[in-house]
Amino acid sequence: MARIGDRTCYCTEVSDADVGKRITVKGWAAKRRDFGGLIFIDLRDRTGILQIVFDASATDDFALAESVRSEYVLAVTGKLRKRDDDMINPKLKTGMVEVLAESLEVLSDADTPPFAIDDSGVNEMTRLKYRYLDLRTERMTNITRLKSEMMHVTRDYLHRNGFWEIETPYLGKSTPEGARDYLVPSRIKNGAFYALPQSPQLYKQLLMVGGMDKYYQIARCFRDEDLRANRQPEFTQIDMEMSFMTQQQVMDMSYGLVRELFKKCGGVSLPKKIRQLPYDEAMSRFGSDKPDTRFGLELIDISDLAKGCGFQVFARAVAAEGGSVRMINAKGFVDEDNQILSRRDIDALGEFVKTYKAKGLAWISVRKNGELLSSITKFMSEDTVNAILRRADAKPGDILLFCADKNDVVFKTLGALRLHLAEIGNLIDKSKFDGLWVVDFPMFEWSDEEKRWVAEHHPFTMPHEADIEYLESDPARVRAAAYDLVINGEESGGGSLRIYDRKLQQRIFNILGFTDEQIEERLGFFVNAFKYGAPPHGGLAFGLDRLVMMLAGTDNIKDVITFPKIQNASDMMTQAPTPVDKKQTEELGLRIVQKI
Repeated sequence: MARIGDRTCYCTEVSDADVGKRITVKGWAAKRRDFGGLIFIDLRDRTGILQIVFDASATDDFALAESVRSEYVLAVTGKLRKRDDDMINPKLKTGMVEVLAESLEVLSDADTPPFAIDDSGVNEMTRLKYRYLDLRTERMTNITRLKSEMMHVTRDYLHRNGFWEIETPYLGKSTPEGARDYLVPSRIKNGAFYALPQSPQLYKQLLMVGGMDKYYQIARCFRDEDLRANRQPEFTQIDMEMSFMTQQQVMDMSYGLVRELFKKCGGVSLPKKIRQLPYDEAMSRFGSDKPDTRFGLELIDISDLAKGCGFQVFARAVAAEGGSVRMINAKGFVDEDNQILSRRDIDALGEFVKTYKAKGLAWISVRKNGELLSSITKFMSEDTVNAILRRADAKPGDILLFCADKNDVVFKTLGALRLHLAEIGNLIDKSKFDGLWVVDFPMFEWSDEEKRWVAEHHPFTMPHEADIEYLESDPARVRAAAYDLVINGEESGGGSLRIYDRKLQQRIFNILGFTDEQIEERLGFFVNAFKYGAPPHGGLAFGLDRLVMMLAGTDNIKDVITFPKIQNASDMMTQAPTPVDKKQTEELGLRIVQKI
């Protein structure tokens, strides 16, 4: 068997125009069909499938072709020809042509794989254990290609707009006010640790101090936090920072990148301008600072009607500091001709909201004849009930769902319930992309656990200029010059203008309860740089993985990370994290203590 030369093309790079040409293709045997004197092999590479025909009368390698099994790696040389009309496969890009093989080389044989590559029913844990096989599937290949294209478009767009791609360290210093760091022990300095970056935040601001003006990086980030459905301990973000630009200019530049990504990589045309929604309005209308605006079901405040209404659950909530009563009108959900919610479903919603710390879910159902079904209307006057119905614009077939509690519970509960109802009622057009900027976030949040103010974003965020006078007297009133780009209810990216005045930065640190010693120990290298002239600057970071998810049409972040971790932050394929040799821990000056 002679060795076959270099590949001339990928499997799907051929067309009718290439018919009659001799080509060499290389890839994996996806399927093999033996018809005696004819063998058909579907050859797969990262571009797709090309059918190879082995005719016993046309090749000396027919016997070798008979030995080929699934996932063997092959090199084939032959002539491209048109398929017979009755053999055309419209499902394949190359379904009009095939290769009549002249020579075959088996580059690598293969054991029978633990699952068929084209089997879409394989469970996730098996796919992750054999991720290198999963990557051969058309779905994973397409997602991997999409992510690569998005990184290329990102670099092209930012270079055109004057950005420099600059690397920042992976081995850095552990700093406060973030998630838990991944720590790397130092062999040279026992007892000391590096921290893997949760983001390049401090370094990119120092680049602005260094006069780099416009920076970007497709950055790997690491956070040692409890995993949720769409969180990973390591992830990728498109990180940017700009000097001498206003908030609107930063937002316009960043959104321009997203528009280009969606258009070039997903064929999706986003509008040139998108609306901006203040944080307070987002919470009051949608119960979320990342609202999905593809459907209605907005929250309705009835606190003024509930005050003294006779129903004590409502009255007590309004009387409490920071409390309210709000509702959602699920229009048509109990229509008797097209019922979406049964009585059992309504009871299930009461259990659903308890997971968000709500004590329960009150409701009023409006029947076809105008009759009201509810357990709470008997506690309220007819005038109050009618006022609630009018405010909800309630019609027969509607059901009003109420939550009464502290605002944070009300918003969290009804925000989640709104999304849940949209799924139940099939209200979301999944083919639609709707985005907006959420702006004017609170600068601070009170932590009951720590008994102090903490930064809503991070301690380097610039407060609104008009609110600086309230920093010490009323921190809750201060808004941040922060902005999140929300698409389809997902925070795709966020950022802020940064503090560049060291006196203002010191005031923020004081409000957050940092002592001068803590500042110097943890952030001295950072704040000292600002003594030497810091420009006004701001930036933003997009979650690359989330953007890929949107364009790939998946809601599972593990689909868009080549080698992801599972819920307990372990790697199914390598079994990491694993113990290391005692010699290694001794060199690092570490002693392993087993947790009980």
